Formats: sequence, C-alpha cells, structure tokens
Amino acid sequence: MNDEVPGSAAECVEWLRARRIDEVECIIPDMNGMMRGKIVPREDFIRALSSSGLRLPEHVLIQAVTGDTVPHTAVAAEIDQDIRTVPDVGTIRIVPWYQDPTAQVICDCVFNDGTAVDYAPRSVLRTVIDAYAERGLKPIIAPELEFYLVARSTDHDLPLTAPMGSSGRPESGRQAYGIEAANEFDPVVEDIYAFAAASRIEIGTMAHEAGPAQLEMNFRHGDPMELADQAFLFKRTVRQAAVRHQMFATFMAQPHVNEPGSAMHIHQSIVSSTDGKNIFVHADGTDAPALLHYISGLQRHVPTTMPLFCPNVNSYRRIRLESDAPINVHWGRDNRTCGLRVPDSGPEARRIENRVVGADSNPYLAIAATLACGLLGLEEGIRPEPVVTIDAHTLPFSLPRHLHDGLLMFARADKIRRILGDRFVDAFVEVKNLEWQLYNRVISSWEREYLLLNV
Repeated sequence: MNDEVPGSAAECVEWLRARRIDEVECIIPDMNGMMRGKIVPREDFIRALSSSGLRLPEHVLIQAVTGDTVPHTAVAAEIDQDIRTVPDVGTIRIVPWYQDPTAQVICDCVFNDGTAVDYAPRSVLRTVIDAYAERGLKPIIAPELEFYLVARSTDHDLPLTAPMGSSGRPESGRQAYGIEAANEFDPVVEDIYAFAAASRIEIGTMAHEAGPAQLEMNFRHGDPMELADQAFLFKRTVRQAAVRHQMFATFMAQPHVNEPGSAMHIHQSIVSSTDGKNIFVHADGTDAPALLHYISGLQRHVPTTMPLFCPNVNSYRRIRLESDAPINVHWGRDNRTCGLRVPDSGPEARRIENRVVGADSNPYLAIAATLACGLLGLEEGIRPEPVVTIDAHTLPFSLPRHLHDGLLMFARADKIRRILGDRFVDAFVEVKNLEWQLYNRVISSWEREYLLLNV
C-alpha cells in the first residue's frame, strides 16, 4: 500500500480507495483552534474534490468557545453567507481511534469567487509565510506542547484532580523530569505515540513536567504550516487517548490553582530560501545581527500581540509572579526565566524560543504571530535590550495581565495589523470580546464565599 502523502486530487482518491475509507472528516480550525467542519461519505468527498469544495456558513469562523456567534459582526457578512472549504489533500490522514476506516483532512476556506477567507487562521499563517518568502526567507519552527492528564469529572464547580496512575494512586508532589512519575501513565502515552504515528504527527521526546500528571511532548522542527497542522491534530489525539484510559487531557493554560501552567513553547529560526543557511549565525558560528533584530521584534511586539499567545481568560492565570511562566519579554542565553530564550546550540540550530505562548493558543495563530513579530524586528533592524543573566522574575512585568487589557492593545497594534491583516485582527477581537462578555456574566465561587455575607 502506498504510504506517501497524496500530492494531487487523483493521488488522494487512490489513497482513500486503497485504504477502503468509509468517511472523511473535513475540518477547519476556528479562531480558538477548535475543529469545525463536516463528515462526509468517501464518494461524496471525492466528488467535492472535483468541484469547488464543501459549503459552510461563514459565521462558523467567528464562533466563541461557547458556541455563541458574534452578533452584528463588522467582518463577516450579516446574511451569514456560505464559504467553501477546499481540502488540502496533502494533510489527509487516518483517524486511528475509529473502528471503521475513517480519514481526516484539513481544509482551506475560500469565498465563492475563489479568494481566500482572509481572517481564517490557516490563511493568516500562510500570509505570514508568504511575507517571508517575498524576502527570500523561510521560517523553521518546533513547538513544545504541555498538557495535564486529569481525573474524569462532570461537575464544573469542583477543582480538577490528578488521575490514578498505573500504581492505583494519584500523583502528589512535583516530579519534574521524573521517569517513574512518567511511567505511571505509560499506557496513555503509548496510545498517544501510536495514534500520532498512524496519523503522521511527528513527536519526539516526552518528559514529565513539574505539575501532577503534567506531560510535555516535543515536535520535530520543520515547516510552520505543517507543524501547525500537526499541533492542531495532536490536541485531539491526546484527548482521545486519555478518554480510552478513563481520564481527560486538558490544554488549559492553568487548570490547577497552585500548580504550574501549561505552555506551547515555540522554537524558531529563519533560513535563506536560496541556500538553506540559518540567517541567525555567521559562517564562523557567531551570532549574526539578524538574531538580535529578530529578538528585538519579539520584545517590541509580543506584548501587543498577547491575545494570540494567551487567548483566554484562563491564560492570564499562568502569567503570574509565582509561576515558572515568563512575566516579561527579556531575553537570555539558556535562561528559562526569560520570555525569550536562545538555547545553547550549534550554529545550524541557532534559534529563539518564545516561552510566552500558552498551551491553549490556536497553533496557527500563535505561530503566525511570533513569526510576524520577528519579521517586524528584521525590518526595523533595532538591537534588543541587553541580555539578562539573572532571574527575569525579579524584573518588572511587561506583559498584559488580563485578556481585556491585551485586546485593547492588540486592536491598536498597527504594525501587526499590516502583516496579519485588518479583517483578521477585527474578527479575532470581536470573538474574544464576546467571550469576555460571556465570562463576566458568571458569578464565581470566590465571590459567593467572600462577598455574600461580608459586603
């Protein structure tokens, strides 16, 4: 059986029939990175390949995480017109946890005239990649995704708890890089690796993080769109593996009150499109000016782009002084307290790690945003602030502390708008303002406990 990735519609049809696929899940990422789309029989999907794709209402892209849709949007058509989803046949993969042969394929969104839906997350990332290509450059990225395994619970008012491991006991304490602590969840991890291998998600190393039942999995470096696709599919893969073992997996940035948060650290380097050489280093292996300019771009623009890195109200509970997460955008060499880290590496692997990004971010938008900030730095040609050699948590905050503050800054970020597009920025802000309004209607247990009889 041919295991090569289909490169054309004809090859995709052959791929589907050779595997006797029954159904195809045609999926798109919305603003939150949630999967939307349609499930269609194989032959209907094949007919769609030779037509103009499958129809979806345009408003599906501006749904809040609650499922509510932005009313009176200034971006999408008020009549809620149809858009078309065009399968990217190179993304087709097996869905490994179904008994019946099923495939999944990621689609691009286009209007009826064939032009890209400019505010769709995949379109936004492609715009940034194209901006690099116009300058003869190609970004290389590698995400690291952290997540928690938690005991199953249906009561949203109760705090989450650690699940039972293989020993029959829930984990307690903090076991960063603990081998035996990781072994407690070997059955789940084995399913994650098996599912990932079956669906061409290339994860490498795995480590136990500091929180109870908190794991991190690292992706192999590569093309930004391919890695965004893999991270997008990976979240669902992990959740499915966890459910098989009577537990949940969560990519919330801060699922536990007094435990570390979960991040998606993004390693990034830029190579020349002509010779493939890393522009961050000279021929002798020393840092090139481009490295410092790129860092400066991240320092200047990450704070104003914060909602793409930390997109939910919960995200900002991770960005706090008593956490391992960064609170500013200082940079350091192999200094994990900084928001921006240059790992100790050889010349070919010289790169910058953005440690601000939360695990709850939309991978397409987080990758697009960090690359956009770096591109602005390359254009501006400004040196960064001095390298930090101390604990950056002893230095002042420079990041927004709440989603609403971040949205106000992001809406006014003219330079970021120029790269990501006005309509995308406006659409994203609309969705997140709707979520902020819905969140503010909720009366928390803290308010009931301390305000009920005291004020």
